[in-house]
Amino acid sequence: MNAVKVTLGVLLASGAIVSATGLPTYPQTANAAEQAAATAVAKPSVYIAPIDRAKFLAGSKFDFRVELNDLTGDPGNVAITVNGKEASAFFGKAFEKTSTAKSREFTIRDVTIGKAGTYTVSVKAGSLSKSVKYEAVTADVAGKKAKNVILFIGDGMGISSVTMARIMSKGLTEGKYNDLLQMDKFDQRAIVTTSGMDSLVTDSANSASAYNTGHKSAVNGLGIYPDNTESSLDDPKVETLAEMLKRTRGMSVGVVTTSEIEDATPAAVVSHTRRRSDKPEIAEMLLKLQPEVVLGGGSAYFLPKSVAGSKRKDEKDLIADFEKSGYTFAENATQLKAAKSPSKLLGLFHTGDMNVYYDRSTNNKEALKSFTDQPNLWDMTQKAIDVLSKNENGFFLMVEGASVDKQLHAMDWERSAYDEIELDKAIGVARKFAEQNGDTLIVATADHNHSASIAGTYWEGDGKSGREAIRTYEAAKFPTYTDANKDGFPDSPNPDRKLAVVFGATPDYYEDYKFNAIPQAPAVNSDGKYVANPATLANPDDPNKDRFLHTGTLDPKVDSTEVHTADDVPLMAYGPGASYFKGTLDNTEVFFGIVNSLGLSLTGAKPDGKTWVSLTEFLNVIGGSAKYDSAKNTTTVKANGSTLVLNLAKRTATKNGKAVALEFKISQGKTVVTSNSLLAALAK
Repeated sequence: MNAVKVTLGVLLASGAIVSATGLPTYPQTANAAEQAAATAVAKPSVYIAPIDRAKFLAGSKFDFRVELNDLTGDPGNVAITVNGKEASAFFGKAFEKTSTAKSREFTIRDVTIGKAGTYTVSVKAGSLSKSVKYEAVTADVAGKKAKNVILFIGDGMGISSVTMARIMSKGLTEGKYNDLLQMDKFDQRAIVTTSGMDSLVTDSANSASAYNTGHKSAVNGLGIYPDNTESSLDDPKVETLAEMLKRTRGMSVGVVTTSEIEDATPAAVVSHTRRRSDKPEIAEMLLKLQPEVVLGGGSAYFLPKSVAGSKRKDEKDLIADFEKSGYTFAENATQLKAAKSPSKLLGLFHTGDMNVYYDRSTNNKEALKSFTDQPNLWDMTQKAIDVLSKNENGFFLMVEGASVDKQLHAMDWERSAYDEIELDKAIGVARKFAEQNGDTLIVATADHNHSASIAGTYWEGDGKSGREAIRTYEAAKFPTYTDANKDGFPDSPNPDRKLAVVFGATPDYYEDYKFNAIPQAPAVNSDGKYVANPATLANPDDPNKDRFLHTGTLDPKVDSTEVHTADDVPLMAYGPGASYFKGTLDNTEVFFGIVNSLGLSLTGAKPDGKTWVSLTEFLNVIGGSAKYDSAKNTTTVKANGSTLVLNLAKRTATKNGKAVALEFKISQGKTVVTSNSLLAALAK
């Protein structure tokens, strides 16, 4: 029996779940201290969802919930108000009231805040009290609007990951890159913070949910705020962007990924659940929303229980249900190509996660098993654009390079980098479409980071190996990856001098800096403890293999793979609305940037047909200035030898004490004007 089979046998015996890529995932269990804390007596408290500082697009739908938890007696009269008005009257709906021996719950589902502004929610119940503040906003009306939005998520793609991919794809000559990645060439850039509402370090579910809803969630949460019930499917919901666009704009929606289509990032486009592992239910949520394009892996949750490979517990045949709804179905790359551009397209190319690009491109049959005809990500992206762009109302497309993350968990950074290059080629496809049409915003970002970093290069040319062969500073020189066929991928992941990538948050693992021909788990379970997996070594039977052993930083009873970090992630944007993405942004702001690019209104307000621009930005262009007086609530504008005074409260403007016609208003906290009226008012 070979080393691979031994490894898989150990994993299966340990209760690990082995994914389609051969990588295990393990259920997380609390340690003793966490278990003790969970059983400690909790004090009575008030929980309000949405949470403090939640930001809403005015007119978006959400569930409102108040919980009184860990009660020791009757809390007495409960008062819940919004800006001083009784909450049920404010929302126009009565509370659904529930209770247990230790809690009281007050829920109103499917409500909206229809007017921009600041709102204070106050709860008083006996000696308990709590207040939170909300902000409701409308979409920015200034500037040219996008018809389409394509959001690329490199799952786990930190700045160091981008650098790895660029080095391996483009190379350097005397310190200068020979070329840049497609995402590098986007002019607009920002840094995104990633923490969730309950944890410094996020997972992909609630971080992707932030991009799709504009709201924080908890680890494992998708399109919800967590509540105190056992069910994962009844938590307070927040509307996703895809739901908004279908409800109000008639836009098409596409979801493309190299993971299971029910996995966290693609699921965030459509789903509402406290538990990202509700994959059968997430598949049904896809059917309910019916994105016009659904491409990825995960057919196991679409197949009825009686079909081999199914992971459902019922006989629902979701593929048949999609076909009844007008979808063309493809199960391999050949069928995807033959599908042309139907009105609706479902492609499921693996029962689990799709295999990584390296194994697909080299026809690595030991890794692929029977799935030898899987499409690449850029072809899926092109097909999605072909289908979605037929809608005159526009489209929203989310494309995920999923195994950038999955391979970093396994510390297989070479496979991760190949998948990032694949993602970048998909970005190139979108960029070409955007350049041809001029009406498409492209955003490329990540949901979280990993602890991988480039320390130098690895070279055995002088007989050294292992850690002694890691070269730093001037000894590192430059890696020797080549791309003879000019396809953008290195010809080999194992040149004579390769990148030396190190990790900071790991289990115990072996590292001989050799590429694994078959994907391997970094650690395996042995008597309830995760130990380094010798199958990752070029010679697993090396009697001196402990010279390659790296002592981990994580609890060996809990963590079997490298984990996410709280590091910020990069964002690159191109097209109408890209200027929103600058500086340091909370991950929820990515949603609002997309909303602003579309000029999305959910309140029934009609566009006035005027072109609005930021006052300060326009003055910067024409050489003017603006000064705000908070005491008078006025803005004084000086340009072209003239002085204008804008009374922001009365929405009037004067020039030399006389009224002057000027079109201006406040949008997203900024003063915006029509350029023609400003130039006319400033004219001598």
